Amino acid sequence: MVRMIRESFAVVEPHAEEVAKFFYGMLFSLSPATREMFPANMEVQRSRLLRALVHVVQMVDRPDDLIPFLRQLGRDHRKFGVINVHYEAVGTALLSAVKKFAGTAWTPKVEMAWAEAYTLMARAMQEAADADNGPAYWHATVLEHQRVSWDLAVVRLQPDHPVNYRAGQYVSVETPQRKRLWRYYSPANAPREDGIIEFHIRSVDGGWVSRSVVGHTQAGDTWRIGPPMGRLSVDRTAGSDVLMVAGGTGVAPMHAIIDEMAQWGDNPRVHLFYGGRTREDLYDLDNLQRIATTNPWLTVVPVLESDPGVRGVEQGSLADVVTRYGAWEDRDVLVCGSPAMIRSTVSRMLVAGTPLDRIKYDPFTLD
Repeated sequence: MVRMIRESFAVVEPHAEEVAKFFYGMLFSLSPATREMFPANMEVQRSRLLRALVHVVQMVDRPDDLIPFLRQLGRDHRKFGVINVHYEAVGTALLSAVKKFAGTAWTPKVEMAWAEAYTLMARAMQEAADADNGPAYWHATVLEHQRVSWDLAVVRLQPDHPVNYRAGQYVSVETPQRKRLWRYYSPANAPREDGIIEFHIRSVDGGWVSRSVVGHTQAGDTWRIGPPMGRLSVDRTAGSDVLMVAGGTGVAPMHAIIDEMAQWGDNPRVHLFYGGRTREDLYDLDNLQRIATTNPWLTVVPVLESDPGVRGVEQGSLADVVTRYGAWEDRDVLVCGSPAMIRSTVSRMLVAGTPLDRIKYDPFTLD
């Protein structure tokens, strides 16, 4: 089943945009009520569908990773009002889209493999959603909007009830300026007693939500926050040291984890490579270096790709610099940044000899 799914998906993937358009067209035809769950502009939603498919196909033979991801996804979809009957329409639309673009690679056996795989996926999502007694989403009030630079803002919010996330996870958010345009962002702080959550949000080219957040969010705005997702975390009791690789605002979940670890005296060693194009991109570097001065288990290495005049930093891409230091085969590895940065870094680390099962990254962290 795994082989047939991957081989047929390899045929379909070059037509990714057309696949996504066909899928949503078929879904809205089969179940018109689902159209109201999505924004008028479907461009980002289509790219998110393909990222989800790629992620699932990559993990289809790793159920210990795939099932928790699907269960989180099922809980997250409660915020849309998804009910069990919608899963049948999604399955039909998905198989129809893959079939249309798979051509001669689509055979009865391949169809059976996709149908069985989707049945398992849908079951995991439905069971998790049915078992979740918590809210489908939380309301949160913006306390502070701090413009760090022309394209970067720090936003602090007070949820109406505590959001039970773990340091390193991400959540979906909806802002009043962009209704139904849910985006995934990672809290940059560990859970606090007062419940306040801090987000670091950079304006992305063409990003409807991120540009609105940076430019127009105001204190008093009410956001909606979806259930926590993601698998970036550090097990302090596991005995393994940690490598963190963060690009730009991908440092937010790393900062949250470090924030939590700093509450303890005894921690595994953490080596953080924090990268950007220019020094301005490393907006959180001073804070992280300040934490490192009082926590000897933490080492922070700044990396710049296009600013050779800056001293005290490593020069090059994160993928170049991290692998220059070695394979890190004895470390638990956490990677966060843009999809392109994650792809290049993970690929280079695998070539350098880093075991795949030591690397963790999340697929839904870009506007």
